[in-house]
Amino acid sequence: MKKIDFSQPLVVLAPLAGYTDLPFRAVVKKFGADLTISEMISSNALVYNSAKTLKMIEKSEAEDPYFVQIAGNKPELIRDAVEILNDMDGIDGIDLNCGCPAPKVFNHGSGSNLLGDLKKLELILSTVQKYSKKTYTSAKVRIGVNEKIPVDIAKAVEACGVDFMSVHGRTRAGAYKAPVDYDAIKLMKESVSIPVIANGDIKDYAKAQEVLTYTHANGVMIGRGAIGKPWIFYQIKHGIDDADISNELKREIILEHFDATLKFHGLHGAVMFRKLLHSYSKGYTGATEFRDIINHISDADVMRDMIENFF
Repeated sequence: MKKIDFSQPLVVLAPLAGYTDLPFRAVVKKFGADLTISEMISSNALVYNSAKTLKMIEKSEAEDPYFVQIAGNKPELIRDAVEILNDMDGIDGIDLNCGCPAPKVFNHGSGSNLLGDLKKLELILSTVQKYSKKTYTSAKVRIGVNEKIPVDIAKAVEACGVDFMSVHGRTRAGAYKAPVDYDAIKLMKESVSIPVIANGDIKDYAKAQEVLTYTHANGVMIGRGAIGKPWIFYQIKHGIDDADISNELKREIILEHFDATLKFHGLHGAVMFRKLLHSYSKGYTGATEFRDIINHISDADVMRDMIENFF
């Protein structure tokens, strides 16, 4: 049974390494994200049975539908990784990362490196499509490595028989700083018959509507815009702005997120949560001093008290 309905624009959580772990995905699901995707999983690490990698694949009960995103550059390893995922329940789709700009991923031949060799991209993505027994196959791409070749990329992805693609409207060289090219996303949408999800600098309801109207995309994917603001999914779906989210609700969500992080990651979760508190505290009076203090706290009880008192 198909779980994704493209008749209405989707609001999707982007996979973000170091952020979109199970606790975070559970929080955004509470606010109505239509689809959640794991952090990027190395096909090598999965095949070699990394315990850390297997933990990254775990999902919360609320995540339905749920995708696992994999990265890799060798067809045989990708095949083996897909076959491992086939044996895991609760995964509705496999997404291939063809967009990560990080040097260690790019230099390994994975992520956005595939955009520089579309024949290789097709080989890897077709391998996922061929061996996956999950309901969906998708790909996350950018619009090129150094030069923009959006239509070529879109057609290469579509040729592999995937169900949809998500597009970050920057080149690999553009990283996260260059202006997002929504014209390129629009061109990609016009050049293929499969659904296209738009991604890049969508941080509120107004921007989401503007991008959907302009590109005619089948949905928006939110990544960095959800860090410190997981309620953005509710805002986009219901057309409201930040003023409508009370400080009481924010405090409740931050504490819930903190407790879930400790439960999932153990006591080290307190240290991991520091970067999230940096984002959650934006706009609050005394945020700079608060960040300076929590940067030196690793005791979970002390940090929880700090959160309760500050927010």
